[in-house]
Amino acid sequence: MRLIAITGGIGSGKSVVAHMVQVMGYQVYDCDSRAKSLMVHDPDVRQLLVQTFGPETYLSDGSINRQHLSAVAFADEHALARLNGIVHPATERDIQRWADEQAATGAKLAFVETALLRTAGLDKLVDGVWHVTAPAEVRVRRVMTRSGLTDAQVRERMAAQSVEETIAHGECAIINDGNTAVMPQISALLSKVNVTKQ
Repeated sequence: MRLIAITGGIGSGKSVVAHMVQVMGYQVYDCDSRAKSLMVHDPDVRQLLVQTFGPETYLSDGSINRQHLSAVAFADEHALARLNGIVHPATERDIQRWADEQAATGAKLAFVETALLRTAGLDKLVDGVWHVTAPAEVRVRRVMTRSGLTDAQVRERMAAQSVEETIAHGECAIINDGNTAVMPQISALLSKVNVTKQ
């Protein structure tokens, strides 16, 4: 089975691309939602987060205290590195398990949606990369609209992901600027993959 990453910085529109391939019948592993689930449900991850960031990391109902964790992690690069050092390995193991499950069903192609392909070391798990791009101003506007973050907060998160912005040799670009049609780009890339849809 071939595994392709759908990646791009915050607000690039990678989730739109991921949704489109899902509608076309392909399975997509959403790193963001799965990582959040692991932070709540994986006992080893929970223990490490509490040890590292304190008991206030979790609210009384057992859910993540996102305000606390974001304030700590995005304000300090060392704290962010510690957070990533806990969550990324757990996510990588989960992707490998999921990919094995997909292959066992006979799937020939599946996708992983992630903002942190290189930072999380997930580039070594995939056979190809679709890099979704959009101008910075478009991305800032999208994130501010959906999340209520300020311009400065969005740009801070963009800066934290800067290592992910460069499209490496062999990666395929998808332009999602709100003006360029996305579906024809996806169809063209799928034809290059040359895998019969399961």
